[in-house]
Amino acid sequence: MRDLVAGMRYLGKGQRWVAQHGRWWGFGLIPALIALVLYAGVLTALALWSGDIAAWATPFADGWGEPWQGLLRGVFVALLFAGGLTLSVLTFTAVTLLIGDPFYESLSRAVEESEGHCPPDPDRPLWQEIGIALRDSVHVLLRAAGFGILLFVLGFVPFLGQTVIPAVGFCVSGFFLAVELTSVAMQRREVPVRERLRLLRGRKGLAVGFGTPVVLLFLIPFVAVVLMPGAVAGATLLVRDLVPDGSEPPAPDEGAGAAGPDPAAPSYGQTAPGAPYGQHGTGAPYGQHGAAAPGQPGAQGGFGPAPAPYPPSQGRSQAPRYPHPPSGPGSSAGRPPAGW
Repeated sequence: MRDLVAGMRYLGKGQRWVAQHGRWWGFGLIPALIALVLYAGVLTALALWSGDIAAWATPFADGWGEPWQGLLRGVFVALLFAGGLTLSVLTFTAVTLLIGDPFYESLSRAVEESEGHCPPDPDRPLWQEIGIALRDSVHVLLRAAGFGILLFVLGFVPFLGQTVIPAVGFCVSGFFLAVELTSVAMQRREVPVRERLRLLRGRKGLAVGFGTPVVLLFLIPFVAVVLMPGAVAGATLLVRDLVPDGSEPPAPDEGAGAAGPDPAAPSYGQTAPGAPYGQHGTGAPYGQHGAAAPGQPGAQGGFGPAPAPYPPSQGRSQAPRYPHPPSGPGSSAGRPPAGW
């Protein structure tokens, strides 16, 4: 439930952002207006020819009497037009993003820059960016079409087909619409489409909470055009929180003295690249801490000056320093040697 509410808030944040930046709102309307004209023509044709399509698709009902023939074909027309509307909502975003790829790239970049940091754009030509967007959109739409066919068939189930299935259909459409809208900011981070789907599946509530209100609002004529720039802005803000690593600015330098260790330098205990074994990145041989004084052993890279001798044993023979411990009672096994 928390993710559902958070997804709705992202939609509101995006609309507030474009309301505060009116120039970008007008800029983002251009591709949506072009797509609206195309889809208005397609849906008008579908409405005019839906009766003929229903009669062609149900020839087995030609000999049925009334009211069964009219009821069957009426349900078919309603489902066909509802499916066309759902498909238009999904493909409207994809087609609008394809038409307006340069527009929405600029809009999304402006949103990220206003938030403090924008990841660099991939170093690819525009035609390649459009090709990648088209390929990713086809991948998403094929997945959405699979769910759409299943829900279309389940729509014929009595009671469930008129109550539960439409609600599920709106949620599924909202999820895939969120995938489409977040594609602009995801492509900037070079997140592949399969990874995008995995990320949003892990936060289904967030994706459904963001996308489902957009689906419902897009069903109102002309609202899709008005809300499209804000939807892209809200999706960009959503991606900034969903994929934080790609949008976090680097830590500022606090000065030369507080810059921290050089990441290329070996850490404590590591051997410097190309140095002899035991040389710890400082240029001094093992055991030599700093430059040796002139005339001292180790100045040219030995083992450093000889350590001072241990104090002589008190009352003990000058035996080797590490004899094998004697066995038997009264032995000093387990005690450290004198001088430690």
